[in-house]
Amino acid sequence: MRRFLALLCLAAAACSHSGGTTSQPGHGAITLAIAPNPIVAKQVSGNTYEFPFDIILRETGGHPLTITGVTMTVYAFGLPVNVDKYDAAQIATMGLPTNVPANGEWRYHMHPRRAVTDERLFSSITATARIDAVDDNSAATSASTTVTVTR
Repeated sequence: MRRFLALLCLAAAACSHSGGTTSQPGHGAITLAIAPNPIVAKQVSGNTYEFPFDIILRETGGHPLTITGVTMTVYAFGLPVNVDKYDAAQIATMGLPTNVPANGEWRYHMHPRRAVTDERLFSSITATARIDAVDDNSAATSASTTVTVTR
């Protein structure tokens, strides 16, 4: 379950709650979404579940971006239980793009499978994903979103 929730950050459209975008006028800007939200866990067998979702990342400021980091904070019953951070090199090692063209978008489909030993977790898990990036002028920008998981 922990690895699944870490993947949510790599990666996080219309059905997601956007936590916000930080950018400067005339520079690159980024939006982050995870669809669907909530992510609906599908039982595969026994206590193994699949968690299908898409991560949608868009550049909205008209300048190419380089992803510099991703942070994922996982909450259970409202308390932070895990924080995972990935820098650009770690993201690239996982085979994910670290560059987003001006006005471009990338969408990454994920469907990890994880064991869930206590179904009560489905009513309490949320995760906040944050993407940090710089544009072609070295101006920083970031975006975040929050997702939940249901059964």
